[in-house]
Amino acid sequence: MTSRGEGTSPAAITLLANPAAGGRRSAEIAGRTARRLLAHGVEVDVVAGRDAAETRQRVRECVAAGAGVLAVAGGDGMVHLALQEVAGTSTALAVLPTGSGNDFARVLGIPAKNPDAAADILLGGVRRRIDLGRCATPQGADRPLWFGTVLTSGFDSLVVERTERMRRPRGRMRYAAAVMVELGRLRPLPFTVEADGHTEEFEAALVAVGNTSCYGGGMRVCPHADPADGRLAVTVVSPGTAGRLLRAFPSIYRGTHTTHPLVRTFHAESVRVHTPDMRAYADGEPAGPLPLRAEAVPSAVEVLVPEGAATARG
Repeated sequence: MTSRGEGTSPAAITLLANPAAGGRRSAEIAGRTARRLLAHGVEVDVVAGRDAAETRQRVRECVAAGAGVLAVAGGDGMVHLALQEVAGTSTALAVLPTGSGNDFARVLGIPAKNPDAAADILLGGVRRRIDLGRCATPQGADRPLWFGTVLTSGFDSLVVERTERMRRPRGRMRYAAAVMVELGRLRPLPFTVEADGHTEEFEAALVAVGNTSCYGGGMRVCPHADPADGRLAVTVVSPGTAGRLLRAFPSIYRGTHTTHPLVRTFHAESVRVHTPDMRAYADGEPAGPLPLRAEAVPSAVEVLVPEGAATARG
């Protein structure tokens, strides 16, 4: 990450709350944070929408009006929504993690279990610019799609879809449970991947393209990702037996799965991924049907991180 400025309190902050993220926790933490900021003399403008479309419109209006800092109280879905509007602008993004995964906050070093400490980053954190991933305009969209964490396809996409259909268990355990279910249905998929102009065709279980390392609540699928190097990190998992992949699964939380014989990794500035009849997900949100082309955009967004944070590698 490249640094800009010192850890000084902004004069005003736009605070975006999402009552749906973490139940009522998001609204409660947003209110608590607003009171904390006001007590320190920081002007707070709280915005919220009744649905994703209205929320995004309000964020767009705030950015267009010149908001200096947009603080998002929510999970990776709310961060993803905000990134579509703050990317490429002078508005800095801050995160108050209240979701089930909080992977973007995790790689920025923002504590998910200490709301006051997360709020204090708004008062004394530092601004740093990091890269983002950008997908060419997906089918049915009116402009390119930005992502901060990981673009998933194959097995990962199936797991996300399974997770969305499940109601229990909660948090990261729901994702892990969906992995177990989909492992039992595992099949090799024919992929075509073009990386920096070089095309390969192979069978794989999944292809993950990471701007940062984590998804799914701390799963370090792309541990070699660095959102300050102008490249995307790609992890390819070759097809194998469900039992073999199941035994290797715990290592993904440590990021040590990359030494497994079924796994290979590489970097690229631009990646095009395709497998038939498959949707991709970015930051856990629908990104559209494959094929999709993603590229790394250096220093695309400014973020607030704890003072002394040296990197954003998860």
